Amino acid sequence: MTLDSARLQWEEGLRRVDATSRQGRRHQQLANLVEAVFDELRRRVGQTFTLADLADAYVGAEDWVRDVVVREVPPRAQAGVPDTTLVQDAAFGRYARGATDYRP
Repeated sequence: MTLDSARLQWEEGLRRVDATSRQGRRHQQLANLVEAVFDELRRRVGQTFTLADLADAYVGAEDWVRDVVVREVPPRAQAGVPDTTLVQDAAFGRYARGATDYRP
């Protein structure tokens, strides 16, 4: 995957999460999950990184992102676990804004 296509996916994830802003509970759940994945990115990638570093972390992130999402969703709500790809893309999109070479 190229950096450009990854960035497109990340930005689309952010747009899709933002589009749920009027959906109350769903939006709050997504926002909380994006925050949890964001925190994990901080641990995995660090605070000083480039977009290329983040794109490298994106490859193969599905497994650990799924683990974070499942850990954060209460057991009684597991059937309603949101799309982990959406959460992953939004979290990476938000985290990308802190890259040393980020340009909107």
